[in-house]
Amino acid sequence: MRGVILAAGQGQRLRPDTDDLPKTLLPLTETETILDTIVAGLAAVGVRDIAVTVGHAAEKIREHAPALESRYGVAITLVDNDRPHWNNAYSLWTARDCYSGGAILVNGDTVHPHSIEQRLLAAAEDTPQLLLALDDHKTLTDEAMKVRIGPAGVELIHKRQAIEDAAGEYIGVSLIPAGLADDLTKALEATFTRDHTLYYEDAYQVLAEAGQIGTVSTGPVAWTEVDDHADWAAARAIAKGL
Repeated sequence: MRGVILAAGQGQRLRPDTDDLPKTLLPLTETETILDTIVAGLAAVGVRDIAVTVGHAAEKIREHAPALESRYGVAITLVDNDRPHWNNAYSLWTARDCYSGGAILVNGDTVHPHSIEQRLLAAAEDTPQLLLALDDHKTLTDEAMKVRIGPAGVELIHKRQAIEDAAGEYIGVSLIPAGLADDLTKALEATFTRDHTLYYEDAYQVLAEAGQIGTVSTGPVAWTEVDDHADWAAARAIAKGL
């Protein structure tokens, strides 16, 4: 099982702090960035072979990679995304060779405890489905990546759906089983070919319609996706408890 971290985006809502820095390298403590907390979490559950997609300000992650390897005892592979201005369906597709044997996927702007990866790994022992980490405790908002669940698993994963129909929010951490890697790659390619502004969750939707996606509750834990400066402040508070 490998780790795959998507960190190629431009982080436009965090400018000017991300003018020359990837969002994932924003500091959370005096010694740790967002990327540090993700890598540390993967290492804590035994995932030490980690691929990171890079695009915007990629040289900064290249410079930081040796420190990640020495601090957390991991091996980092950098995957170049030549189109970081496209959305993350393409970014994940560039890492297709890295998730082909199964992987835990983490969005490079998600700050969370490694108990979430532990839950995904434990649940994967009992199902061949791709698994989404689902926060089914928090109050949902219109901006949340909402998930609707039916008898066969996930039916719909999309921000634009009724809050009252959703079971929770996908937090940007998932487990891709080796058995579905090829199906996912095909879905990703079809998705960004159709519209390069689409998310990898739009490719996940293709698998959901085939009954291939399930969920794992995060439990009542603190986490955040860092999209803007208010999120960054929340992430710094959460990092103190990790």
